[in-house]
Amino acid sequence: MPPVNKMMHANMHPEKADFGVLKKIVIYCRRYLPAIIVALVFAVFGSYTTIIGPEKISDLMNEITDGIMTEVDISAIRKICFTLVIIYAGGAVLHYGQQFITATVTQYASRRLRNDIDKKINRLPLRYFDTTTRGDILSRVTNDVDTISQTLSTSTANLVSSAALFAGVMIKMFSSNVILALVTIASSVLGFVFMGIIMKKSQKHFNRKQADLGRMNGHIEEIYTNHNIVYAFGSKKKETEKFEKINESLYSSNWKSQFLSGMMHPIMGFVGNLAYALIFIAGVAFIVNGSDAVTLGTIMAFVIYAKLFSQPLSTFAQSMTQIQQASAASRRVFELIEAEEMSDESAKTAKLRDVRGDVEFRNVRFGYTPDKTIIHNFSAKLKAGQKVAIVGPTGAGKTTMVNLLMRFYDVDEGDILIDGVSVNDMKREDVHDLFDMILQDTWLFEGTIRDNLVYNRKNVTDSELDEACRAVGLSHFIATLPDGYDTMLSDSLNLSEGQKQQMTIARAMIKEAPLLILDEATSSVDTRTELVIQKAMDNLTEGKTSFVIAHRLSTIKNADVILVMKDGDIIEQGNHIELLEKNGFYADLYNSQFVVT
Repeated sequence: MPPVNKMMHANMHPEKADFGVLKKIVIYCRRYLPAIIVALVFAVFGSYTTIIGPEKISDLMNEITDGIMTEVDISAIRKICFTLVIIYAGGAVLHYGQQFITATVTQYASRRLRNDIDKKINRLPLRYFDTTTRGDILSRVTNDVDTISQTLSTSTANLVSSAALFAGVMIKMFSSNVILALVTIASSVLGFVFMGIIMKKSQKHFNRKQADLGRMNGHIEEIYTNHNIVYAFGSKKKETEKFEKINESLYSSNWKSQFLSGMMHPIMGFVGNLAYALIFIAGVAFIVNGSDAVTLGTIMAFVIYAKLFSQPLSTFAQSMTQIQQASAASRRVFELIEAEEMSDESAKTAKLRDVRGDVEFRNVRFGYTPDKTIIHNFSAKLKAGQKVAIVGPTGAGKTTMVNLLMRFYDVDEGDILIDGVSVNDMKREDVHDLFDMILQDTWLFEGTIRDNLVYNRKNVTDSELDEACRAVGLSHFIATLPDGYDTMLSDSLNLSEGQKQQMTIARAMIKEAPLLILDEATSSVDTRTELVIQKAMDNLTEGKTSFVIAHRLSTIKNADVILVMKDGDIIEQGNHIELLEKNGFYADLYNSQFVVT
C-alpha cells in the first residue's frame, strides 16, 4: 500500500506571520486591486470623519458655555449640529461603502480560490492523496479558505482605517493640548499593560483547556463507539475513572482561563473611567488656573479622543492574531495550489477504438518512493477475454499492479500495453474509460439510487437498470422502496455493506467497459448473496479481459490464468489445476485455507 504521511503537526502550534506567504495572497488578489484601493480610500476618509467629529463637538460645547453668560447663539449651534450630521452621515456612507466593497471582493476571491483548488485537485497525481490525509485536504478547502476570507474581509480594511484613526487622533490631541494628550496616552497604555499581563497568565490555561478538550472528545468518541467492548471486558469502572480525571482537569483549566479572561473587561472599564477622570482633573486644573488653552469643549473632545485612541490599539492586537492565523492558512492553501501536478498530456493522441483486451506487462519496475521498489521485474502476457486472477500474501503488490494498469501511477521502468498500445501514449482519462472497477471499499454518494447506478453515463433506460439490478440480486430490495430508483440515499435509508457492494457491481455492469477489475468485490456479502453476485460477475466478465484480486482462493478456481505474486514478482503462473499439481507456493496458500487445527 502507498505510504501515508500525517501532515497535521505543523499546524498544531501558533506561528508568527509569514509575510512571504501573505505577499502571495496580495498577488493572488491583484485583479481586484482597483476595488481594494477604493475601499482603502473610503476607510481613510471614514476615519477622518471620526476624528473631526470631536472637534465640532468641542465647538458646540464652547458655544453653549459662552452663551450661558450672555446669549446662546442658536444660529451657530444649528450650523454646528448640521455640520455634525453631515460629517457622521458621510462617515457612515464611507464605512458602509468600505465594508460592502471589502465583503464583495473577499467573496469573489474566496470563490476563485475554491474553484482553483477544485481544478487543482483534478490535476494532482494520486501520489499526493496517498501522502496527505483526506481530513487535511478537506480542512484546506474549507477551514483554511474561510480563515483567509475572514481576514481579508475584516483585518485588511480595519488595519488601514485604524492606522489612519490612530495617526489622526494623535495629531489632533497634541495639536489641541500636549498635557491632556500625554494623560490620555498614559492611561490607555496602562490598560494595555494590564491586558498583556492577564493574557500572558491566562494563555497557558487556554492551551491546557484546548488540550483537555481534545482528550475529552477523543476519549468520548473512542469509548462510546466501542461501548460493547467496554462492557464485555468489564472496563466500565476503569473508563469512568479516566473520564472523571479528564473532566476534572478540563474543569480546572476552563475555570482558570475564563476567570482570568473575564477580568479584562472590568479592568479595561476601570482604566477607561480612570482616563476620563484624569482628563477632567487635568482639564479643570487648567481652567481653574485661568489658562485659555483648555475649555470645557476641549475636555469633552479629549474624553472622546480617549475612547477613539484605544480602538485602533485593540484592532491592531486583534488583527495581528487574525493575520497569524491567515498566514498559517495561506501557507497550507498555497502548498496545495503549488503542488506538483500530473504531466500535461494534451499532445498524446493515441486512443483505442475497437478494444480487444490484450494486455501485456513488460519488465515493469515501480516504487511509491524512489528508495523503496515494490514491483521489481513484472512481466506477463494476457489474452483478450481471459479471466486473470492475481493472488499472493499481503504486501505482494497485487493492488499496486492494478494502480499501474489504470495509470493511477506511472511505472518507473518498463511498459504496460493494451492491444499493443502503451498506456503511456494515451491520456489518463482514455485509459480509465477502458475499465470497470469494483473495489472492496464501496463508494456511494448522496443522491438517488438512479444517480448512483448511472454514474457518469447518460441515457440509461429503466429496463437496463432492471436488468443490472436483477443480475446482482437488488431488484426485490428496490421494488420495496416507495420511490424505487428515485429513492434518495441518506441516513434514513439503512443499506447493509452487502447491498452497497451490490450497487457498485450493478454500476459497473451498466458502464459496460471492455476491461474489468475486481478487487475483493464480494468480501462484504454473505455466502448466499455471494453466489448470486458471482453468477452476475461471470456474466459481466464474459468476453472481457478481467483482473480479479482475491484472498479467498475458492472464488477464482475458474480463472483462465492465475498470477501468483510475492515481493513484487510473479513466482508462479497457470490455471488452478496446474498450480495445484506444481505443489508450490499457490498450493500452500490454497490448502492453508482448509487446514483444520
